[in-house]
Amino acid sequence: MSETKSRFHWIRWLAFSAVMVALSTALSYVKVWQMPMGGSVTLLSMVPICAVGLMYGPLKALPACFVYSVIQMMQGGAFGWGLTPGVLIVCLLFDYIVPFTGMALSGLCYNKKAPLPLVGVVAALVFRFACHFITGVTIWGDFELLKASTWSYSLLYNGTYMLPELLFTLGAFALLFYTNVFDRMRRILN
Repeated sequence: MSETKSRFHWIRWLAFSAVMVALSTALSYVKVWQMPMGGSVTLLSMVPICAVGLMYGPLKALPACFVYSVIQMMQGGAFGWGLTPGVLIVCLLFDYIVPFTGMALSGLCYNKKAPLPLVGVVAALVFRFACHFITGVTIWGDFELLKASTWSYSLLYNGTYMLPELLFTLGAFALLFYTNVFDRMRRILN
């Protein structure tokens, strides 16, 4: 009996992860606003992918987040920017693969009562911001539009879309926790 329960747990995990990756991808197309050189505030596209971490923990969220990062990379258009091979690899790693795979950090406090899981969501989005900040300094600093330091430019540019994304995501999770929707989902899936 326990083997059957375990098998169904894996099936629920895979199905939930696949649906959340698809939902995050669909929501990533609904942009509240888009930055001129990449980055955007989306309509809660981080909520489903963070939900995988909150539901199953960071290790089980890694595969879903990695798949999502590859999808984001394919949609991002970095291949058409005329970057040298070395710069392209760094761009693909630190603008797509590492930050979106790092969204698995959302599951740091996955078995805790609300609002503690929000700490994991904040950690995931701050990690994503840090990765984008690094590429802003190392790669895109030559293209700065403002007459400011590369560090200030990267902080301002990436903060312009990552801070609202963080606030919208936290607001959505606060609502999900307040209405007990997330707890009901957890009882059904686990």
